[in-house]
Amino acid sequence: MTTSTSLLQSDRAARTGSPRPDRALRRRRFLLWIAEYSIAIALAVMFVAPILVMVLTSFMTGQQALTSDYWPRSWHPENFVEVFQRVPMLRYMLNSVLYAGLATGFMLLSSIPVAYALARLRWRGQSIALVLVIMMMMLPPQVTVVPLYIMWARFDLTGSLWPLILPNLLGDAFSIFLLRQFLLTIPEEYSDAARVDGCNELQVLLRVILPMAKPAVAATAMFMFFYTWNDYYGPLLYASENPDAWPISLGLVAFRGAHEVSWNLTMAATVIATVPIFVIFAFAQKAFVEGINLTGVKG
Repeated sequence: MTTSTSLLQSDRAARTGSPRPDRALRRRRFLLWIAEYSIAIALAVMFVAPILVMVLTSFMTGQQALTSDYWPRSWHPENFVEVFQRVPMLRYMLNSVLYAGLATGFMLLSSIPVAYALARLRWRGQSIALVLVIMMMMLPPQVTVVPLYIMWARFDLTGSLWPLILPNLLGDAFSIFLLRQFLLTIPEEYSDAARVDGCNELQVLLRVILPMAKPAVAATAMFMFFYTWNDYYGPLLYASENPDAWPISLGLVAFRGAHEVSWNLTMAATVIATVPIFVIFAFAQKAFVEGINLTGVKG
């Protein structure tokens, strides 16, 4: 009886245009959506909360930054101006752009042909070369740090970022492996058709394969750019004695050491350092996600 009455009321409300059923339905759908994606929402909150705290702290005064208040009592955008006045933040960012940009460009220039050779060509020793690439992915960089440092010191390149940029001309193991896995998913018929039309292997790579591999190239480039932009160990090893060559990672550490109690300014400098990463990812997110999704694990 109660069920029949509620159904009649709902039908009457729907015919009279009452907003109550719509509100109840929207509320029920919203609660179901929260229940369905509760784990994803919790993970998103875990990742977003530190970023939100960082941004809010960057607008606080130095006294409030040390308290338990998470919302600024008064907003101070001049903190960002003061960061540039205290340290050469612009030079640090330009050094990071130089480091990340050249390393990414050199990596693509050298890794794409190697990945193409491992994925699309058949030659003696191909399996051994692939195993060596995988071994290089697993080799910790600390194992080779001493001989590499001695080598670059003999070339008189320590005190700069060139020991971190130039090795990318010889390829990057992770990038080669990622590109190879994507190239394996491209049907061989496209390459065969180009060869029938008279294209050599370089023309097949440039005119046929690369246009189809743009998502994987974008994803690989973003991986390298983000890694080099955030790299701290490499610049600390090779460029720590020359402040003019410091990237943003070393600059942030030096700024925090010089202004240890000014957490509002430290957070402002951190926000400045992270803005380029967010901007690049926002514009290239579609290509990045597509490249990751299309890159399989085909052997």
